[in-house]
Amino acid sequence: MHETPGSPREPAPSTYDIIIVGAGIVGAMVARYLSRYQLKILWIEKEADICMGASAANSAIVHGGYAVEPGTLKAELNVRGNAMWDQLAEELHFSFERCGTYAVAIGSEEQEALRAEEARARANGVPYQLISGEEMRRREPQISPETSGALFCPVGGVCDPWGATIAAGENAVTNGVTLKRSTAFLDFIWEADTNKPPQIAGIVTDRGEFRARWVINAAGLYADEVMHRAGVREEFTITPRRGEYVVLDRNHFQLDNVLFPMPSRISKGILVTTTVHGNTIVGPNAEEVGDREDAAVTTQGLEEIWEGALKLVPNLDRHAIIAVFAGLRPGSNAPTPDPKIDYHKDFVIEIPESIRGLVNLGGIESPGLTAAPAIALRVIELLKQAGEVLYEKPNWNPIRPGRPVFRHLSHAEQAELVRKDSRYGRVICRCEAVTEGEIVAEIHAPVPADTYDAIKRRTWLGTGRCQGAFDMPRVVELLAQELGLNPLEITKRGGPSKLLARRTKMRD
Repeated sequence: MHETPGSPREPAPSTYDIIIVGAGIVGAMVARYLSRYQLKILWIEKEADICMGASAANSAIVHGGYAVEPGTLKAELNVRGNAMWDQLAEELHFSFERCGTYAVAIGSEEQEALRAEEARARANGVPYQLISGEEMRRREPQISPETSGALFCPVGGVCDPWGATIAAGENAVTNGVTLKRSTAFLDFIWEADTNKPPQIAGIVTDRGEFRARWVINAAGLYADEVMHRAGVREEFTITPRRGEYVVLDRNHFQLDNVLFPMPSRISKGILVTTTVHGNTIVGPNAEEVGDREDAAVTTQGLEEIWEGALKLVPNLDRHAIIAVFAGLRPGSNAPTPDPKIDYHKDFVIEIPESIRGLVNLGGIESPGLTAAPAIALRVIELLKQAGEVLYEKPNWNPIRPGRPVFRHLSHAEQAELVRKDSRYGRVICRCEAVTEGEIVAEIHAPVPADTYDAIKRRTWLGTGRCQGAFDMPRVVELLAQELGLNPLEITKRGGPSKLLARRTKMRD
């Protein structure tokens, strides 16, 4: 069940079995897999839509697993999660391509780093192939002539992270999960019992109180604040790491491969990669920032990623740039009392012994996107180990039906779709050929798109050369019409981000 963002506060505490805090890719996968069981589940998100945090701005890579430290949860869940993406994409109908990825060595001085990549791939059980510089240049003619070799990982790929998150979320909702957007976690409700460890009995939000036996912390960039409210891992702090990106027009520059440089300690480096939409993207850099909302793009950062990208692909053309963006990763460099724990190298996935009723997920940075479905299964395993008896629903449906994407259809299929619904014959976004029919379908979807950016995340509208200059007025009109709102109330991303300030003309 979905409830409209901004609806009134709860008149009295509502009771659930499980509450999930956070609606990024991890929260969505947890909600989707838990919806398989006979549980009353509440899923909350402080933003106006799901997939608006770290899951919304990243490299969109499904990592093979060779770049992570052997023996860590990251390595285990990266490999386990990677193997799940084909079935997920088939069941949930989002874009995913297992195209393989390359870690590229430039010059003889990077051969040692390439051997280290090979050693990690072998230790993690990841399939790989070492290829020569000559073979790499044959496979990717635009690669640097100084390329000395590469590690090819055939199980790596690219996906639509917006599509994956939204599809998993819709599947959860249609299987009975209650989603409340624009609902911010504030604190826990406790059940006092002096003879046992403290028991979480629910949460306090800005829309009222909700009770539950379990709370799952999937709050991403704010996961540390949630766990600290529970008195757990006080030393753990999120250190936001900003990564900036450049998007290239696919009609002016196209790359068919995923190219990584040799990595550093804190970053997989500045890559040049294809995407499921055909655009090439460049980035990210890695800059620690103090503000968890500081996703600003900087001149210095853009220069850094462009110079880094040119080392891999020297013929990149600045004239092909159509967009820039930045994302924040929820990493942690916090010192720990246990020398065996390195928060930078691993995820926190646990049920703390000091309290009852919390499943704690923290530091879910890269490869968190890849690992998300495996993290969800790990959560279920932890709940079972804690004594939670889970009964499967006899009618659980793993399928989230796909909706028509006009630009992907043949001319005959387009004509038939328009015959059935004339709204598919009206193109609203010229660059990406997104139609009125597609927009209206998303406005009335199981997780409704009720802002401009929500439409964009679901349809790819506004991402072409004109960056929404042509479609925005018509999208505002459609949103107002379908939602029964004044156009002045329509926002870009929720909250105060209204697109229109006042009327300048009155219709007859």
